Amino acid sequence: MELFEEIDILLVEDSPNDAELAIRALKKRGFANKMLWVKDGEQAINYLFRLGEYSQQHDETSPKLVLLDLKMPRVDGMEVLRAIKEDQRTRRIPVVILTSSQEERDLTLSYDLGVNSYVVKPMDFDEMADVVCQAGSYWLTVNRTP
Repeated sequence: MELFEEIDILLVEDSPNDAELAIRALKKRGFANKMLWVKDGEQAINYLFRLGEYSQQHDETSPKLVLLDLKMPRVDGMEVLRAIKEDQRTRRIPVVILTSSQEERDLTLSYDLGVNSYVVKPMDFDEMADVVCQAGSYWLTVNRTP
């Protein structure tokens, strides 16, 4: 993907296996042609706010959906979610948490910060693929955003 190309989905996932599964599932359903995978929260923030390696990006478009893991190195998913929802430029972007965390405090804090959906990653490969596709399908084709 070219650096300046418009994207529909920003996948923020530090696990290469989970990212590959999500990308393959989204490709199979036709949603991955405009997607960007970043490996940690710092990269996500840099992309969304045109910082660091993305500072030369000239377009002002934002992704239509962020699929966000919580437990990541450098900057965790909660900090990314907080940054997205506190900034006027990005607060309307739907954010779906995809995490292995079933902790009530993570769920509660995510919704307090403005997450649009919280999904616990299934352990089964096919179920995980279905969950990712359902999230992509709903937020990109069914849901209407301003």
